[in-house]
Amino acid sequence: MAIAAITIVIGTFFYSDYLADNISKREAKRMQEWATAQQHIASSDIGQDLSLASIITAEQSSIPVIETNEHDSIMSYLNLDSSAAQQDPQYLVTKLQEYKATGRSIKTYFGADLSQFNIYYYGESTLLKQVRYFPLVQLLVVVLFVSTILRLIQVRNRSMQNQLWAGLAKETAHQLGTPISALSGWTALLRENAEVNKILPEMDKDIARLKLISERFSMIGGTPKKESVEIRELVEHAVDYIRKRAPEKVIFVIRNTPSNAIQVCIAPTLIEWVIENILKNALDALEGSGNIFIDVTEEHTWVHIDISDDGKGIETELQGEIFEPGVSTKKRGWGLGLTLAKRIIEQYHSGKLMLMQSAPGKGSCFRISLNK
Repeated sequence: MAIAAITIVIGTFFYSDYLADNISKREAKRMQEWATAQQHIASSDIGQDLSLASIITAEQSSIPVIETNEHDSIMSYLNLDSSAAQQDPQYLVTKLQEYKATGRSIKTYFGADLSQFNIYYYGESTLLKQVRYFPLVQLLVVVLFVSTILRLIQVRNRSMQNQLWAGLAKETAHQLGTPISALSGWTALLRENAEVNKILPEMDKDIARLKLISERFSMIGGTPKKESVEIRELVEHAVDYIRKRAPEKVIFVIRNTPSNAIQVCIAPTLIEWVIENILKNALDALEGSGNIFIDVTEEHTWVHIDISDDGKGIETELQGEIFEPGVSTKKRGWGLGLTLAKRIIEQYHSGKLMLMQSAPGKGSCFRISLNK
């Protein structure tokens, strides 16, 4: 946009220069006609028809002129500020020097005596000045416009970064909350002298979960290590984790899964995180009861993981912004989960994450596409 604006200004500059050159030549021609008419009037005989010369002189009302004699004394002036000329004795002198510097002048003689003459020094009309300076004004406006846009973009990016960091911190706290709460419960049971052998395996699971969360967050911003993974097992593991923490009235259905093994080169901890995130969103949309369907399909070199629910759906006006930082359909959401999920899929794995369909009251369907 900035390049286009500057290109337009440059084009306008050259065109304005072309127009100014034409106007300048036209004004020079008009001044020559005006000086000739002035000479004709000054040297005319009594009774001679001067109507044409009078019309030519009367129509010259835009070009400033200063008349001097052969001694370079100012005789008269035209189309200049008369009040300034009366108040400031140097006003006309300064204007005369200015016009002399441009070389725009016409000399007229009185009869055969070449020692007596007048010189008309003239400047540029207001129109010519406006045409000359218009590109500079336009350039200033464009510079201010582009500067404002760049400033707004900088402020917006800074705001998004701040929002992203704040959301990342909250998401971290949210991810750590579940295993930490569980560990607190286990320690409470230990204080009540519960059987240690039953509690320790569960504590080990929660500690492993904390390590997994730490590993996931450490990969964000870096280059995750990829390995060949059987995608069906990964999906089943993620679904099993969410199912154990979901209400009893929520039914998870894995369907349309190929019978053959599907090997995909991915960072498994990150892909599992994405699947869990979308499953949690589906769980929140159900509000305690409903169905979540998971489909794994193959299409040429692509593997698609579709996660759909029959929950409350996403409002139409939010569907185009659902992956933007800060956009959330949940009152307690921070609008970062899907943003990170899209980054993991598209930037780290060259895949696709999209909202396939959604309608208020009818549920939503997200698709994760990974290249084998």
